[in-house]
Amino acid sequence: MTTSYNLPAPVMPGTAAYRRIGIALFLAGFSTFALLYCAQPLLPLFADYFTVSAAESSLALSLSTFSLALAILCAAALSEGFGRREVIFVSMLSSAVLTIAGAFAPGWISLLATRALAGFLMGGMPAVAMAYLAEEIDPRGLGLAMGLLVSGNAFGGMVGRVLTGVLAESFSWRIAMGTLGIIGLAAAVGFILLLPASRRFIPRPGFDPAYHAQAWLGHLRNPALLPLFAISFLGMGSFVCLYNYAGFRLVAPPFELNQRQIGLIFTVYLFGITASSVAGALADRLGRRYVLGGGLALMIAGVALSLAANLWAMIGGITLITTAFFAAHSVASSWVGRLANGAKGHASSLYLLNYYLGSSIVGSAGGWFWGGQGWSGVAGFTAVLLALALAAAIRVAFVVPRAARGSATMNSPANSAETTAL
Repeated sequence: MTTSYNLPAPVMPGTAAYRRIGIALFLAGFSTFALLYCAQPLLPLFADYFTVSAAESSLALSLSTFSLALAILCAAALSEGFGRREVIFVSMLSSAVLTIAGAFAPGWISLLATRALAGFLMGGMPAVAMAYLAEEIDPRGLGLAMGLLVSGNAFGGMVGRVLTGVLAESFSWRIAMGTLGIIGLAAAVGFILLLPASRRFIPRPGFDPAYHAQAWLGHLRNPALLPLFAISFLGMGSFVCLYNYAGFRLVAPPFELNQRQIGLIFTVYLFGITASSVAGALADRLGRRYVLGGGLALMIAGVALSLAANLWAMIGGITLITTAFFAAHSVASSWVGRLANGAKGHASSLYLLNYYLGSSIVGSAGGWFWGGQGWSGVAGFTAVLLALALAAAIRVAFVVPRAARGSATMNSPANSAETTAL
């Protein structure tokens, strides 16, 4: 077995291996978000087709994200023995097959079952991919590499929403879901052909529950990580909640848009693709605390802008929310890998557990506010959550420098680099 003192050097930015890793994990991020969020623009159609309420229709997404959140912990533990690359590939392949199966679901319950199972199997990608990057990539290029993964998330989220909306309007929601599943299969093949095998990963044969429990508890005791876990829950929950009910607002007066038009609005995800990569690079140069706090503050501004009863203001609000969210998420997720003291896959799994629990819980809870106060209720609800996330970002800005100073050794270049990147 490879030991900790003779591990090969990490992959440096600018090398061919770095580029292959970036493209492969872009595909992984793309596939996960495309398959996960292809149901989001279909929620109004599900409500009509299956005769369910807006809150009930959101289960087609919330069940997927909830089961994904639970699976992340299992996948992180599984990857410690089977390897990062293999777990990600199986996750991508199986979730694509189940998305295709969902296109043939005969009823509402069977559709929810395929969505829940697909979400569970998607859990093999997010935490494991973050751990792979934290292990394999030199810290000087980690922010950009994580930004590329999040860019894949953003691109997948855009394709999942836009293409699904266009195909559903032109054909049916079944053809739309089936097409996304086929695209997911192609992404899985591209991933396995491109991603280099792990070189710095030390496998742990067998399954040791005590080891995994100790690793998770150790990260939960880390005061620098706890605010990042809170930001993950609050930020992602708010983002998904806003997107869940934006479609309902846009099909209703005064906008009265069709699915194709709503899908085209969601091309604003392109701003998220750019923002995540740029934010990762800026965080490496200027410091993570400033980019993270700025992203959350801009999300609140986007929510406020969306309240105007004007289509361009609504589009502007969605654009600002999307851009700011992916910038903040890119920085927060890369920060987790840097601050974790060992067992990086477990730290990533806790971050993403909160990420997808926020998506499922807050995403569905928003239906109560939509049913009671409409969009103003959804906006007020998410603005409060984002204000709490911003408070957590301010908290981590104070906690992390003290933690870095406390763990640093005198005249250590590595620790000096970490402190300047805060």
